[in-house]
Amino acid sequence: MALLGALFLVLLAGAHAELPGCKIRITSKALELVKQEGLRFLEQELETITIPDLRGREGHFYYNISEVKVTELQLTSSELHFQPEQELMLQINNGSLGLRFRRQLLYWFFYDGGYINASAEGVSIHTALQLSRDPTGRIKVSNVSCQASVSRMHAAFGGTFKKVYEFLSTFITSGMRFLLNQQICPVLYHAGMVLLNSLLDTVPVRGAVDELVGIDYSLLKDPVASTSNLDMEFRGAFYPLAEGNWSLPNRAVEPQLQEEERMVYVAFSEFFFDSAMESYFRAGALKLSLVGDKVPHDLDMLLRATYFGSIVLLSPAVIDSPLKLELRVMAPPRCTIKPSGTTISVTASVTIALVPPGQPEVQLSSMTMDARLSAKMALRGKALRTQLDLRRFRIYSNQSALESLALIPLQAPLKTMLQIGVMPMLNERTWRGVQIPLPEGINFVREVVTNNAGFLTIGADLHFAKGLREVIEKNRPADTRGPQASSAPPPSTAAV
Repeated sequence: MALLGALFLVLLAGAHAELPGCKIRITSKALELVKQEGLRFLEQELETITIPDLRGREGHFYYNISEVKVTELQLTSSELHFQPEQELMLQINNGSLGLRFRRQLLYWFFYDGGYINASAEGVSIHTALQLSRDPTGRIKVSNVSCQASVSRMHAAFGGTFKKVYEFLSTFITSGMRFLLNQQICPVLYHAGMVLLNSLLDTVPVRGAVDELVGIDYSLLKDPVASTSNLDMEFRGAFYPLAEGNWSLPNRAVEPQLQEEERMVYVAFSEFFFDSAMESYFRAGALKLSLVGDKVPHDLDMLLRATYFGSIVLLSPAVIDSPLKLELRVMAPPRCTIKPSGTTISVTASVTIALVPPGQPEVQLSSMTMDARLSAKMALRGKALRTQLDLRRFRIYSNQSALESLALIPLQAPLKTMLQIGVMPMLNERTWRGVQIPLPEGINFVREVVTNNAGFLTIGADLHFAKGLREVIEKNRPADTRGPQASSAPPPSTAAV
């Protein structure tokens, strides 16, 4: 009985689970590009390591090592890969560090000082970033684990007390190696928990698209990593800004991602586009009114000729009034995605009236328009853009079949008016596009769009339009200039 109850709860939870409108898959092919940029950033971070002064005494010898600076870093062998349980693993083996420090030695009344170069070899770093969804729906680095070790240190001592330094070198280099081991992981912890999270803060989550609608890219659950990719599920829903709490129920087919040949794949369901069109509908944007000179001259003449019988019955003061043509979408348009292409179905009312100055308008006719638009999607930079084309168009009367027959001569001129006057305005807006949830400085290139039943996928490669360092420095929190500004990391496992 308990088993049946548990099964019922699982099924109930699944029934109420929110479906994603957008999915993104980062494949292992992207990691080589990310690794190249990430290692450059990591090298710059490790060069900021500060090592405490090293003081000691051996017999009558007193020594002080201070002002230790990292002068160069070589990470010759490295690997970046996905690991299940939401982790991104970085392994660095057999790296090396160049160091420069100040030496001071006192033996009885004899003093020696100066600067010397040293090297740390056999640098090994194993670190894992755990990615998760935070309470606002943003992807975050939630934990950094780290193991680091330096296997060998060498210092080329010289000067008056060269033999003495060689005697003390074992104590000095062992001490420096211990201190260096203790500094690597805090730097990596700060880089992940503070600096990389400042980069992830540039990923859009919920915000305005324009003055009418916004979009919600909240993560629905933690990212899921396999050995070959990282999958993320986003709400992918538009909403009218005036109704921030409104949401369209998602009953569309859930998008599926199977491919792994490109660096990144993005999938959008029909719900993604339906929520956009319903949001603009609710915001009152899907209407157009043309009055007087705004109505094309040839169409104005044709409309007046078509409704001549009604116009001549009006008073002379109204007959020559400006003509008004109003299109108003009657219900939210709907998107249909098939392997053959993407179409948008629109039903609108078309009202034709005369507008005498200072008087109520005089309606001549009201008809219904059914239109079908084809939609071609493209990714440019990190914006999803849409190009619309009017494919099918028909008008019919709301009054009678006989009036519908009389409207046949208007079909071609009205369609031409839509193609010349309305479609460019729509495409000007849709081609501006909407941003995809990627961090600042990263763009899509060489995209390929594939239509499926109920959703479309876009495969692309990634390109760093800005360096990782540049973006992080721009968005770095003001009070986190060093590892000490972040929370203390867990103790690292480091060989001494």
